[in-house]
Amino acid sequence: MSSVNFSLAELMIVAASEAWRGNGEVLASGLGIIPRLGASLAKLTHSPELLMTDSETLIVEEPIPVGPRGDYVPKYSGFLPFERVFDAVWHGRRHAMVGPTQVDRWAQSNLSVVGDYAKPKVAMLGVRGLPGNSINHRNSFFMPNHTTRAFVSGEVDMVSGVGFNPERWAPGMRRDLMSIGLVITDLCVMDFNGPDNAARVLSLHPGVDFELVQERTGFPLLKADNMGVTAAPTAEQLAIIQRMDPHNLRARQLKGNPVGIRTAEEVRG
Repeated sequence: MSSVNFSLAELMIVAASEAWRGNGEVLASGLGIIPRLGASLAKLTHSPELLMTDSETLIVEEPIPVGPRGDYVPKYSGFLPFERVFDAVWHGRRHAMVGPTQVDRWAQSNLSVVGDYAKPKVAMLGVRGLPGNSINHRNSFFMPNHTTRAFVSGEVDMVSGVGFNPERWAPGMRRDLMSIGLVITDLCVMDFNGPDNAARVLSLHPGVDFELVQERTGFPLLKADNMGVTAAPTAEQLAIIQRMDPHNLRARQLKGNPVGIRTAEEVRG
C-alpha cells in the first residue's frame, strides 16, 4: 500500500488518466473536473501526443489548469473551431470521458431523463451531443456514485448514448467507430470488454470488495483475470494534479471528499 496520502478524487483522477493511454493523436475531452484532470495528467505523463483545447477554439501545447487562471498564460498552438471539432468527431478522432446519469449492461448511457420519457420523474438537459458522439468515437464514463440507480437493472430510461444492444442497431448501420473505454466509479474501474461485451471489474479501490460492487450494480459483473487494487497516485502524479488544480476543485467533486485508502466499514457507510 502507498505511503503517500491521497484522496479518493485523486485516486480516480489517476485511474481516469489511463483511459487515454495508447490512444495516439486524438482529441482528449474530459467533461467535468475529475475527467478533465485525468486527461491533463495523461498528456503530461504517458501520452504527450494527445490533443487538447482551451475548452473554446484553440489547441494548447499543455493542459490549462482548472478554475481561475490568474497570471497563467496558455501556450496556444492551433485553431480548432467547432467545424473542425465535428470533423474529429465524425472521423473517430476523439475520446471523451462523459458523466451519464445511467448506464446499463449494454453500455448504453442516459443523461436526458429519469423515468418515462413522456412524463419523467426528472428532466435534465437532453441528450445534447451524445448520440452523434457515441456512435462516432470512443467514450469513457465517470460515475461518482456507484449504485443501482446509476448502473440500472434493465435498459436505461432513455438511450442518449449508443452501446452494444443489438436491438438498437438497424441492419447496415456502421458500428466500427463506436467504442467504450473505461468506467471510473467511486468503487472501482470497469470496462465492457468481457465476452459479448459483458461488464468487467478491472480493479477495486482500496477497501472495496467485489461483492459490494456487484451488490450496487443492477446487472451481472465479471472479474477481470488480473483484477487487483486500483493503483495509488505517485508523488509525481499528485504534484501534477496540484499544478493542474491549484484551487483544489477536486476536493468538491465527491461528497465529504473521502480519503483514498478507506476501510471496508467506511466504504459501506
